[in-house]
Amino acid sequence: MIQKLFILTVLIMLCCSGVINAQKTYSVTVDEVKNGTIKVDPAIPADGKVAEGTVLTITAKPDKNYAIDAVYYSVKGMWGDMYHESMATPYEVVIDQDKKLGASFIEKDKVDHLVVTQNIVYAKPGVKELKYDVFAPEGAKNLPCIVIIHGGGWVSNSEDIMRGMARELTKDGKYVVFSIDYRWAGNRDGDEVGNTMADLIGDVFGAIAHIMEHAAEYGGDPTRIAVTGDSAGGHLSAVAGTMPNKIGDGGFGKTEGVFEFMPSYIPANKTVDQVRTEMMAAIKAAAPSYGVFSSARLNHYSEDSKADDSWKEAIAPLSNIPNAEERAIPHYLTRGTKDGLIGDEDVTVYMDALVEAGQRVQYVQVGGAGHAFFDWKPDERTKATFKKYGIYYVNEMEAFFNSVFYPTN
Repeated sequence: MIQKLFILTVLIMLCCSGVINAQKTYSVTVDEVKNGTIKVDPAIPADGKVAEGTVLTITAKPDKNYAIDAVYYSVKGMWGDMYHESMATPYEVVIDQDKKLGASFIEKDKVDHLVVTQNIVYAKPGVKELKYDVFAPEGAKNLPCIVIIHGGGWVSNSEDIMRGMARELTKDGKYVVFSIDYRWAGNRDGDEVGNTMADLIGDVFGAIAHIMEHAAEYGGDPTRIAVTGDSAGGHLSAVAGTMPNKIGDGGFGKTEGVFEFMPSYIPANKTVDQVRTEMMAAIKAAAPSYGVFSSARLNHYSEDSKADDSWKEAIAPLSNIPNAEERAIPHYLTRGTKDGLIGDEDVTVYMDALVEAGQRVQYVQVGGAGHAFFDWKPDERTKATFKKYGIYYVNEMEAFFNSVFYPTN
């Protein structure tokens, strides 16, 4: 009896001291699902509490005349619910924080024209695998390529957020679309050494190098490429359009006055110089949407003591526009009139500089639209915004791309 009391006392003391704890649980809920059904296995308990480390498998089934848009989980982030998605089912989710689960469905005729290849890994320079998704029209052969670069303040989101735009740009059967991911700035990916803006730009050029190497496998022509993106992706797509001449292995700021971007992927049979030359010739148009173009609003994210304003100039499209006689790069620019992050003057100064350099440029203001109207997420509000503004202006953007790749004269 004394021994049992002693053991019980020790257990109580251990529990009180935190050595022994009840297994941690998190709250898991399922969003309302429309136009289909989902099954979660194992089933979520009635109180919604799921043990840490549990792997939940979500299986989605669309209703008749619908297809899977995405299976997802969401967590609270800097802009409300932040989604992590897959366009395939089943989808496994590890419970390590409070999460919402769900699935989104789309009319089947909106995606019947597509062959989608997901999560092609092009590099892994840090903790996160870098990947892209391919949206190819059925029977695609030797079509121009459009590369989409997502936004999210350089510190959030993935390529999934641009799939609405990708679907629209492919529906006429004229383009193969590649939606890419990249490292997040600073330590947001969990990297011990923070990622700089030069690293992110190197990822963009690395993704394009990988795409050029493999474009023909998806029916794309690697010698005819356009770049687009919104918000942070607007900045990065403008860089890709105006600054492939800065690709090199000389380092970024390591030598005074030398600012070069090393692609995070280089094909085994090519040199950095070859990649630069081929990419400069291949990228023929840019459509950066509500982006940041001036050094005054950019962060180089470097902790190097030598970093100064010249490091910002080196990542600013406004400061690096080529003369059209040396290299033409037509631009299509958009901004919502109610955008609280990017002002009309931010885009106008870039437009004026492009004109001064002899570049062809079209700037369209979208009446009533706010920021990020080209994004796509599972929630009804984002879908409605894309339907109201995004679809029309994606088609206008495609008309611009057609003027470059399918000229009538």
